[in-house]
Amino acid sequence: MITNTEIEKRGNQYPNKIVDFKQDNDRIYFTTENGVILEITVLRDSAVRFRYATEHVFEPDFSYALSADVNTGYNELTVTEEIPEYVIKTAKIKIYIKKSNLKVQIVDLEDNVINEDESGFHWEENYDYGGNLVKMTKVTQSAESFYGMGDKASHTNLKGKRVSNWATDSYAYGKDQEPLYKSIPFYVGLHNNIAYGIFFDNSFGSYFDFAHERRNETSFWADGGEMNYYFFYGPQIAQVVEAYTDLTGVPELPPMWALGFHQSKWSYYPEKKVKKIAATFREKKIPCDAIYLDIDYMEGFRCFTWNNRRFPNPKKMVDDLYADGFKTVTMIDPGIKIDRDYWVYKQAMDHGYFCRRADGPHFKGKVWPGECKFPDFTNPEVREWWAGLYKEMIAEVGVHGVWNDMNEPAIMEVPTKTANLDVRHDYDGHPCSHRKAHNVYGMQMVRATYNGIKKYTFPKRPFVLTRAGYSGTQRYCATWTGDNVATWEHLWIANVQMQRMCMSGYSFVGSDIGGFAEQPNGELFARWIQLGVFHPFCRVHSSGDHGEQEPWSFGSEVTDIVRKFIELRYQLMPYLYTMFYRYIKEGIPMLQSLVYYDQEDTQTHFRTDEFLFGEQILVCPVQEPNAQGRRMYIPKGKWYNYWTEELVEGGVEKWVAAGIDKMPLFIKEGAMIPKYPVQQYIGEKEITELKIDVYYKDGSESSSVYEDQQEGYDYKKGRYSYRKFRLRGKPNELILQQFKDGTFTTPYETFKLQFHGLPFKIKSIEFDNEIVPLKSVNFDGNNSIEVNKDFTEIHIIGK
Repeated sequence: MITNTEIEKRGNQYPNKIVDFKQDNDRIYFTTENGVILEITVLRDSAVRFRYATEHVFEPDFSYALSADVNTGYNELTVTEEIPEYVIKTAKIKIYIKKSNLKVQIVDLEDNVINEDESGFHWEENYDYGGNLVKMTKVTQSAESFYGMGDKASHTNLKGKRVSNWATDSYAYGKDQEPLYKSIPFYVGLHNNIAYGIFFDNSFGSYFDFAHERRNETSFWADGGEMNYYFFYGPQIAQVVEAYTDLTGVPELPPMWALGFHQSKWSYYPEKKVKKIAATFREKKIPCDAIYLDIDYMEGFRCFTWNNRRFPNPKKMVDDLYADGFKTVTMIDPGIKIDRDYWVYKQAMDHGYFCRRADGPHFKGKVWPGECKFPDFTNPEVREWWAGLYKEMIAEVGVHGVWNDMNEPAIMEVPTKTANLDVRHDYDGHPCSHRKAHNVYGMQMVRATYNGIKKYTFPKRPFVLTRAGYSGTQRYCATWTGDNVATWEHLWIANVQMQRMCMSGYSFVGSDIGGFAEQPNGELFARWIQLGVFHPFCRVHSSGDHGEQEPWSFGSEVTDIVRKFIELRYQLMPYLYTMFYRYIKEGIPMLQSLVYYDQEDTQTHFRTDEFLFGEQILVCPVQEPNAQGRRMYIPKGKWYNYWTEELVEGGVEKWVAAGIDKMPLFIKEGAMIPKYPVQQYIGEKEITELKIDVYYKDGSESSSVYEDQQEGYDYKKGRYSYRKFRLRGKPNELILQQFKDGTFTTPYETFKLQFHGLPFKIKSIEFDNEIVPLKSVNFDGNNSIEVNKDFTEIHIIGK
């Protein structure tokens, strides 16, 4: 018997002294005596990648998270050797690398600490699976706060929390439950008015401790792979989020109907029921753009099939719904029923597309159809095949969008709720086990779906929805936050999850409005609709086990409230569409937590309820029963109460009245909010005039409106209209300037400007330096005028 105590459970190991250094353009390498290599890559002056290898060897450099369009380039890069450390300097930061132990400290150019290692990088050999558990421990700075991390059902500020990333089917999850459906290992740190971000790009199960175990330490670690993280310096949170979003990518513009109101249930069938639901929306004049078909439209839950008894002519049904303005969205799951007569199963078997266990047999798991096999979506050949499966559904039947569910992947009747860890994956030519591929499985499924839907809907734009995802999944699809519950607590959870997802680079997100599990009462449903219409993705979805959850299910009072708020969303559609455009062009989150809006105000650091919808509408849902209002924090600036037009000063917490038919809603002073008329669905009406609500400010404010054909790709060729407005208010005058970009001609010729909060009565109006008669602009005495859409400058002059 031979024993070697040296390799027996050595525990945590740490780098020792640096013995070698070299620089290769933007990459700098430090090697330690015990075989650790630190590779530092400078992407931008404020964005740096840190990558650690042990035993002198890096793994192949591959990631699903990164966008193909990352902006790189820096203005300055120097490396100097000093007695205790090496110093890397860019135009924004300095990085100190300690010679004795490889610890890292990052400071700004005034030597203010941004982020620093506590015990730094360390690792532990994994004797069960091979490789290492890789770990990083940082110093928690004084009064530091933490944000981001995707769909966590916790307070927006994660200080004192420990969270994990392992995509999990978490039916009826609770507050603070871990893990959930998504794995987005990115967080924002904020201390001393300095913001930074860390993205730990490792697809193994990962864990983050934000001063939970030890109040002066923040740690993150993974069950395998490399210690590979990206560091982003602000100092503004907005700069950090923009840099992370640039690294991991943004989606294309969706078709505008995808931003409308959607109705779903598990499940609407047969066809007669689907058509009845659609007809009731139109009868009751509640706007709706999409109806969803859950798994019961299939034949025995076999993907890419139709149950011909429930849906005898799916193409005609889809066409009939479309004629009434409804787009049809169908569910597709990853599990393929084991059935030798089932064409999808047969194709996958013939080509070897299913995942296998370590010793060769196919992996099998039980889901809705019974025993299933699962395609390996990390294989590009499988993705191409899967994309092609959508041809009949999209190109022939005419379905408009697809919804990928259960793609964590979820497996029933096993304790782990997912695939065995020894399942093998191609990982795009980097073969691995499910331990590494699990968190990207759903992402790669929806990537394949997106490619198929895009191909077969062309020249229109695709719409795809996913439940599971990893960083970067936002490039392909919208998402929702899974199987929530019809409780007031879950209304709070939905609010914080959307804010967190948006700060994590994933803005096209919503919740199951009203709750998926259990049944809301009318008050909860109304309050949830009020919140949900201010989320980028807006869909009611519920379990068929718990009663009806259509907008008219709770009596006429609630129906009227729901209709009023859905109509408001449709009126705000050009504002929402502009939010989406700015998200994909500038990386601006569509929803902004108050700390994102004003990090200097420490009152914002622990606020959860209030958020900005875009950059000029402040929203605060009512989140408890029997309330006639609530206290809320008004951030810096001045804000108009949307309902009363009262102007309130920010920087204070105050009571805001909000009975069941209202919610606290404020407009930033100086804003110019574009509105469309109420439509029952996108495209129902030709827009003959753009209404713009103009909110007076003594000072200046910028606004914008983006428009295009609402479908198709002509916008990528310059056929869009992007109008930027500048408002300047004086005690006796209001000046509006417009700057135009793009070649798209909008269908309307005029703006209707509705003025709010003017401190004077209108005496005269100058239109591009010419005084015009008040009658010529339809001035009606109610502070509203109509002007040509192509004005350059308007002066509103008071008496």
